Amino acid sequence: MSLIKNEQFPFILMVILTVAAIILFWPVMDMVLLGASLAIVLMPAFHWLIQHARPVISAAFITIATFCAFACVIGFTLYVFSSNAETLTVMFSAIAGWINNPETSFTVFGFPLNKAGIISLLNTGRLMFVGYEETFIANLSYILFKAFIFFFTLFVLLLHGEELKRRIMEHMPDTLNSYVTRLSDVTVDTLYAIYVVQVAIAVLTFFIALPVFWLLGYGDVIFYAFFAAFCELVPILGSSIAFLLIGTYALVIGDIEGVLILFFLGYIVVSCMPEIFIRPVLVGRRVKIRPVIMFIGIVGGLLTMGLAGFVLGPVIVVLLITSYRMYVQDKKEMAQQEVMDVTPR
Repeated sequence: MSLIKNEQFPFILMVILTVAAIILFWPVMDMVLLGASLAIVLMPAFHWLIQHARPVISAAFITIATFCAFACVIGFTLYVFSSNAETLTVMFSAIAGWINNPETSFTVFGFPLNKAGIISLLNTGRLMFVGYEETFIANLSYILFKAFIFFFTLFVLLLHGEELKRRIMEHMPDTLNSYVTRLSDVTVDTLYAIYVVQVAIAVLTFFIALPVFWLLGYGDVIFYAFFAAFCELVPILGSSIAFLLIGTYALVIGDIEGVLILFFLGYIVVSCMPEIFIRPVLVGRRVKIRPVIMFIGIVGGLLTMGLAGFVLGPVIVVLLITSYRMYVQDKKEMAQQEVMDVTPR
């Protein structure tokens, strides 16, 4: 008991205060956590750069390079959507006109939805994909503040992250040091898997969506495939947003064959199967966790914590399972040691 009071209590108190701070500052903590997770993933690049330049320059270079990469991706995405704004406008207008038609009744399709709610969702989608300039200007200060928090966190933790970790480990009780080290290693593996798999799934979505939209026959095959890949980055719904929108448009214009193609080949094959079978397997392979459990962590994290939950959900699941395995392993070793102690020599 005295060991807990003298050694473990300060560490436990620090953990409690850290969790309390995360809860209190949650509106900005999502960017802090995402920045910290990306800093962990980019740490090997930082280690390579500091062999050729000062640490502060290396951290600044990686942060600026990351910012430029984000800016290029966002700029290219805006260019693609602005170039195809007419296609999306026609689609949104046709769906809105169909919904506002007095003869349209969703009870026929068995949907317990009201028209006002659907129109609201449609307007949100239009603002996101067509009227993004209005949305960006309206939320400019909020977006810039979040971006600053993200990149500032990335820079600071690249520069001082390992020093911070070293100081924490120095003041940590010896009884917990080995546990935290093992949990830290598995956290790094999980973050690598999450980021790499996210990019891989988006790229995969683009390529497997190409034949679906070619078969659909609406033209603009590359744009529609890019649209599906972009939506794959949206939490929870993923590329199903694209197939739901285009499928509704196909229903509006009376293209029943297109609706079937988009549902069976688009929604089920392109959207659902990678999320259910490929993503959890790829993530679970590196961290040696069952795919179903990783799927629960990803979806549960997104539903409960939003964008940050995409990273935190799987990490928390992996840490819980790893902690349990460590506990079971230690109990077995203690039992074996007790048997050896009582065995006559």
